[in-house]
Amino acid sequence: MNADEFQLLAERAYAALPQRFIAAIDNVVVLTEDFPDADVQHEMATESTYDLLGLYQGWPLPERGSTYAGHPPDVIHLYRQPILAWCAAHGEDVAQCIRHVLIHEIGHYFGFSDAQMQAIEDA
Repeated sequence: MNADEFQLLAERAYAALPQRFIAAIDNVVVLTEDFPDADVQHEMATESTYDLLGLYQGWPLPERGSTYAGHPPDVIHLYRQPILAWCAAHGEDVAQCIRHVLIHEIGHYFGFSDAQMQAIEDA
C-alpha cells in the first residue's frame, strides 16, 4: 500500500470517530510517516524500526492549564511500514489496524485509560 492510500485510510478512520470526540480534539495534528525517526526510536527504546505502530507526542488534555496557550500542536504519528508489516504478519485488515492505533493515540491525548480506549473502539 502506498503512502497516499495509507493517508486516505487514516483520514477516513479519523472522520469515522464519534463526533463528540472529534469536536473535543483541539490543537492536534495526525501525521502518517513510513517509520519513527531515530530520535523517537532512541527515546522509546525500540529494538527495531517496526516496533512502534503509532505515537502521541504532546501535552494531554487533562494536564493543560492556563500556561498551555501558544503551544505548538500535539502530534499523533501513524507509522505506515510497521502497521503494514504487523497487519501482514497477523492477517489483520489495514484500515482496522489504523483505526485501532489512531484511537489508542487519541486516547493518550484525552488521558484515557486502556479500558476507556477499548470502549471507544468497540463503539
